[in-house]
Amino acid sequence: MIIFSLIICAVLSFVFYVYVQNRSLSNVLTAVAVIGLLTSIFFMVKNDHDHYGMHQVTKTSTQKIYTASPSKQLPMMLYQPIGSANKHQVYVYKTSVNAKKTSHTAAKVTTKNVVKRTTGTNRIVTKKTYWEFKSGAASFWFGLSGNGHTYVKETNTIYINKNWTVLSATQAKQLQKMAKSKSFQAKQKAAATVYVKKAVMAAMTKNPTMSAAQQKKVTQQAAAAFQAQAMKQLIAQIKK
Repeated sequence: MIIFSLIICAVLSFVFYVYVQNRSLSNVLTAVAVIGLLTSIFFMVKNDHDHYGMHQVTKTSTQKIYTASPSKQLPMMLYQPIGSANKHQVYVYKTSVNAKKTSHTAAKVTTKNVVKRTTGTNRIVTKKTYWEFKSGAASFWFGLSGNGHTYVKETNTIYINKNWTVLSATQAKQLQKMAKSKSFQAKQKAAATVYVKKAVMAAMTKNPTMSAAQQKKVTQQAAAAFQAQAMKQLIAQIKK
Protein backbone atom coordinates (compact mmCIF):
# COMPACT_ATOMS: atom_id res chain seq x y z
CA MET A 1 0.00 0.00 0.00
CA ILE A 2 2.91 2.36 0.69
CA ILE A 3 3.80 2.15 -3.02
CA PHE A 4 0.30 3.24 -4.03
CA SER A 5 0.49 6.02 -1.45
CA LEU A 6 3.74 7.25 -3.01
CA ILE A 7 2.25 7.17 -6.54
CA ILE A 8 -0.98 8.88 -5.46
CA CYS A 9 0.89 11.63 -3.61
CA ALA A 10 3.19 12.18 -6.58
CA VAL A 11 0.21 12.49 -8.97
CA LEU A 12 -1.75 14.75 -6.60
CA SER A 13 1.20 17.08 -6.08
CA PHE A 14 1.40 17.55 -9.86
CA VAL A 15 -2.36 18.00 -10.22
CA PHE A 16 -2.63 20.46 -7.33
CA TYR A 17 0.29 22.54 -8.57
CA VAL A 18 -0.75 22.69 -12.22
CA TYR A 19 -4.55 22.60 -12.26
CA VAL A 20 -5.73 24.35 -9.10
CA GLN A 21 -6.32 27.98 -10.08
CA ASN A 22 -6.32 29.42 -6.58
CA ARG A 23 -2.60 29.85 -5.98
CA SER A 24 -2.79 29.87 -2.18
CA LEU A 25 -4.92 26.73 -2.10
CA SER A 26 -2.71 25.20 -4.78
CA ASN A 27 0.42 25.78 -2.70
CA VAL A 28 -1.18 24.33 0.46
CA LEU A 29 -2.52 21.22 -1.29
CA THR A 30 0.75 20.73 -3.17
CA ALA A 31 2.73 21.01 0.08
CA VAL A 32 0.48 18.41 1.75
CA ALA A 33 0.88 16.06 -1.23
CA VAL A 34 4.66 16.52 -1.25
CA ILE A 35 4.83 15.84 2.50
CA GLY A 36 2.82 12.64 1.90
CA LEU A 37 5.21 11.74 -0.91
CA LEU A 38 8.31 12.30 1.23
CA THR A 39 6.75 10.43 4.15
CA SER A 40 5.99 7.46 1.90
CA ILE A 41 9.57 7.46 0.61
CA PHE A 42 10.94 7.73 4.17
CA PHE A 43 8.99 4.72 5.43
CA MET A 44 9.72 2.68 2.30
CA VAL A 45 13.44 3.22 2.81
CA LYS A 46 13.14 2.54 6.54
CA ASN A 47 11.28 -0.71 5.88
CA ASP A 48 13.77 -1.83 3.26
CA HIS A 49 16.92 -0.83 5.18
CA ASP A 50 15.95 -1.08 8.87
CA HIS A 51 13.07 -3.58 8.55
CA TYR A 52 10.62 -1.09 10.02
CA GLY A 53 7.36 -2.79 11.03
CA MET A 54 9.05 -6.19 11.15
CA HIS A 55 10.61 -8.53 13.68
CA GLN A 56 12.70 -11.67 13.56
CA VAL A 57 10.94 -15.03 13.95
CA THR A 58 12.80 -18.31 14.44
CA LYS A 59 11.35 -21.63 13.32
CA THR A 60 12.77 -24.93 14.59
CA SER A 61 12.69 -28.32 12.87
CA THR A 62 14.27 -31.68 13.71
CA GLN A 63 15.42 -34.35 11.25
CA LYS A 64 16.79 -37.79 12.09
CA ILE A 65 20.07 -38.40 10.32
CA TYR A 66 22.05 -41.45 9.30
CA THR A 67 25.66 -41.94 8.35
CA ALA A 68 26.71 -41.36 4.76
CA SER A 69 29.52 -43.87 5.23
CA PRO A 70 29.20 -47.12 3.25
CA SER A 71 30.57 -49.01 6.27
CA LYS A 72 28.11 -49.84 9.04
CA GLN A 73 31.03 -50.59 11.35
CA LEU A 74 32.45 -47.10 10.85
CA PRO A 75 29.67 -44.48 10.92
CA MET A 76 30.85 -41.04 9.82
CA MET A 77 29.78 -37.43 9.64
CA LEU A 78 31.46 -35.98 6.56
CA TYR A 79 31.93 -32.28 5.89
CA GLN A 80 33.18 -30.17 3.03
CA PRO A 81 34.90 -26.84 3.82
CA ILE A 82 33.64 -23.78 1.93
CA GLY A 83 36.43 -21.46 0.86
CA SER A 84 40.13 -21.60 1.69
CA ALA A 85 39.75 -20.16 5.21
CA ASN A 86 37.67 -23.16 6.38
CA LYS A 87 35.36 -20.86 8.38
CA HIS A 88 32.25 -22.57 7.03
CA GLN A 89 31.50 -26.22 6.33
CA VAL A 90 28.77 -28.22 4.65
CA TYR A 91 27.92 -31.42 6.53
CA VAL A 92 26.80 -34.50 4.62
CA TYR A 93 24.37 -37.13 5.90
CA LYS A 94 21.43 -39.33 4.91
CA THR A 95 17.82 -38.85 5.98
CA SER A 96 17.06 -42.59 6.05
CA VAL A 97 18.98 -45.85 6.36
CA ASN A 98 18.30 -46.87 2.76
CA ALA A 99 18.52 -43.42 1.17
CA LYS A 100 20.37 -43.58 -2.16
CA LYS A 101 21.21 -39.89 -2.15
CA THR A 102 22.88 -37.88 0.56
CA SER A 103 21.64 -34.59 2.00
CA HIS A 104 23.69 -31.70 3.30
CA THR A 105 23.42 -28.49 5.25
CA ALA A 106 22.99 -25.23 3.34
CA ALA A 107 26.11 -23.91 1.61
CA LYS A 108 25.65 -20.33 2.83
CA VAL A 109 27.83 -18.03 4.91
CA THR A 110 24.70 -17.28 6.96
CA THR A 111 24.53 -20.94 8.02
CA LYS A 112 26.22 -21.95 11.27
CA ASN A 113 26.82 -25.62 12.02
CA VAL A 114 27.57 -26.98 15.49
CA VAL A 115 28.42 -30.65 16.09
CA LYS A 116 27.61 -32.13 19.51
CA ARG A 117 27.94 -35.64 20.89
CA THR A 118 24.87 -37.40 22.25
CA THR A 119 23.79 -40.76 23.62
CA GLY A 120 20.37 -40.26 22.06
CA THR A 121 19.13 -40.23 18.49
CA ASN A 122 21.39 -38.96 15.74
CA ARG A 123 19.62 -35.85 14.52
CA ILE A 124 19.98 -32.35 13.18
CA VAL A 125 18.05 -29.50 14.82
CA THR A 126 17.66 -26.58 12.44
CA LYS A 127 16.71 -23.09 13.57
CA LYS A 128 15.88 -20.75 10.70
CA THR A 129 15.34 -17.05 11.30
CA TYR A 130 13.15 -14.85 9.08
CA TRP A 131 11.99 -11.26 9.02
CA GLU A 132 8.20 -11.23 9.43
CA PHE A 133 5.68 -8.38 9.67
CA LYS A 134 4.82 -7.46 13.25
CA SER A 135 1.14 -6.88 12.56
CA GLY A 136 -1.60 -6.89 9.97
CA ALA A 137 -1.20 -3.11 9.58
CA ALA A 138 2.50 -3.47 8.79
CA SER A 139 1.68 -6.21 6.28
CA PHE A 140 -1.00 -3.96 4.75
CA TRP A 141 1.38 -1.04 4.25
CA PHE A 142 4.56 -2.91 3.26
CA GLY A 143 3.26 -6.24 1.96
CA LEU A 144 4.04 -5.42 -1.68
CA SER A 145 7.67 -4.63 -0.89
CA GLY A 146 8.60 -8.30 -0.94
CA ASN A 147 10.31 -8.12 2.46
CA GLY A 148 7.88 -10.48 4.17
CA HIS A 149 9.30 -13.88 5.21
CA THR A 150 12.83 -12.81 4.32
CA TYR A 151 15.53 -15.35 5.21
CA VAL A 152 18.10 -14.07 7.72
CA LYS A 153 20.20 -16.97 9.00
CA GLU A 154 20.07 -20.53 10.24
CA THR A 155 21.83 -22.63 12.86
CA ASN A 156 22.17 -26.40 12.59
CA THR A 157 22.96 -28.30 15.76
CA ILE A 158 24.08 -31.76 14.69
CA TYR A 159 23.78 -34.40 17.41
CA ILE A 160 25.77 -37.58 16.72
CA ASN A 161 26.71 -40.60 18.82
CA LYS A 162 30.23 -40.98 20.22
CA ASN A 163 31.01 -43.85 17.86
CA TRP A 164 30.68 -41.54 14.84
CA THR A 165 33.87 -40.22 13.25
CA VAL A 166 33.92 -36.67 11.91
CA LEU A 167 36.07 -36.31 8.80
CA SER A 168 36.37 -33.90 5.91
CA ALA A 169 35.61 -35.22 2.44
CA THR A 170 39.33 -35.07 1.64
CA GLN A 171 40.23 -37.03 4.77
CA ALA A 172 37.56 -39.63 3.97
CA LYS A 173 39.09 -40.14 0.50
CA GLN A 174 42.55 -40.50 2.04
CA LEU A 175 41.19 -43.03 4.53
CA GLN A 176 39.58 -45.07 1.77
CA LYS A 177 42.72 -44.96 -0.36
CA MET A 178 45.03 -46.00 2.50
CA ALA A 179 42.68 -48.74 3.72
CA LYS A 180 42.54 -50.27 0.23
CA SER A 181 46.28 -50.14 -0.40
CA LYS A 182 47.92 -53.56 -0.77
CA SER A 183 50.74 -52.71 1.64
CA PHE A 184 48.31 -51.68 4.38
CA GLN A 185 46.10 -54.73 3.91
CA ALA A 186 49.08 -57.10 3.93
CA LYS A 187 50.45 -55.51 7.09
CA GLN A 188 47.06 -55.61 8.78
CA LYS A 189 46.45 -59.21 7.79
CA ALA A 190 49.68 -60.34 9.42
CA ALA A 191 49.08 -58.25 12.52
CA ALA A 192 45.46 -59.42 12.76
CA THR A 193 46.52 -63.07 12.68
CA VAL A 194 48.86 -62.51 15.62
CA TYR A 195 46.29 -60.45 17.52
CA VAL A 196 43.48 -63.01 17.09
CA LYS A 197 45.78 -65.92 17.96
CA LYS A 198 46.81 -64.25 21.22
CA ALA A 199 43.17 -63.49 22.07
CA VAL A 200 42.10 -67.09 21.49
CA MET A 201 45.03 -68.46 23.51
CA ALA A 202 44.23 -66.08 26.38
CA ALA A 203 40.58 -67.16 26.31
CA MET A 204 41.50 -70.85 26.27
CA THR A 205 43.92 -70.34 29.17
CA LYS A 206 41.02 -69.02 31.23
CA ASN A 207 38.67 -71.72 29.95
CA PRO A 208 40.52 -74.81 28.64
CA THR A 209 37.25 -76.61 27.91
CA MET A 210 36.04 -74.05 25.35
CA SER A 211 33.95 -75.55 22.57
CA ALA A 212 34.61 -74.97 18.87
CA ALA A 213 31.63 -72.58 18.75
CA GLN A 214 33.02 -70.58 21.66
CA GLN A 215 36.44 -70.40 20.03
CA LYS A 216 34.82 -69.19 16.81
CA LYS A 217 32.99 -66.47 18.71
CA VAL A 218 36.19 -65.32 20.41
CA THR A 219 37.94 -65.30 17.03
CA GLN A 220 35.22 -63.13 15.46
CA GLN A 221 35.18 -60.72 18.40
CA ALA A 222 38.96 -60.41 18.36
CA ALA A 223 39.00 -59.81 14.59
CA ALA A 224 36.35 -57.09 14.91
CA ALA A 225 38.20 -55.47 17.82
CA PHE A 226 41.48 -55.49 15.88
CA GLN A 227 39.82 -53.99 12.81
CA ALA A 228 38.23 -51.21 14.88
CA GLN A 229 41.54 -50.51 16.61
CA ALA A 230 43.43 -50.43 13.30
CA MET A 231 40.89 -48.06 11.78
CA LYS A 232 41.13 -45.72 14.77
CA GLN A 233 44.89 -45.60 14.38
CA LEU A 234 44.54 -44.91 10.66
CA ILE A 235 42.03 -42.11 11.30
CA ALA A 236 44.33 -40.59 13.94
CA GLN A 237 47.16 -40.68 11.40
CA ILE A 238 45.05 -38.92 8.78
CA LYS A 239 43.90 -36.22 11.20
CA LYS A 240 47.47 -35.22 12.12
